[in-house]
Amino acid sequence: MRERRRTLVGVVTSDKMDKTVVVTVQRITRHPLYGKVIKVNKKYKAHDENNEAREGDLVRICECRPISKEKKFFVQEILERADVV
Repeated sequence: MRERRRTLVGVVTSDKMDKTVVVTVQRITRHPLYGKVIKVNKKYKAHDENNEAREGDLVRICECRPISKEKKFFVQEILERADVV
């Protein structure tokens, strides 16, 4: 049986590398002991073949085979463009 690929939605925080973007994914969870709701941020490096994503864009990333040491996701689609200043 084939596993389903994990998809995440986050904001591009860096696009300075060639064909790679850093995406920050925010999730909300409860503290295991105290029960307080906390926001947890995690950064993922994602493959962007055509360098289309820019800093501030909202993107959907999808899990894939390891492309490099830290890159295990690719940009599936750009959901919302950031405002250009």
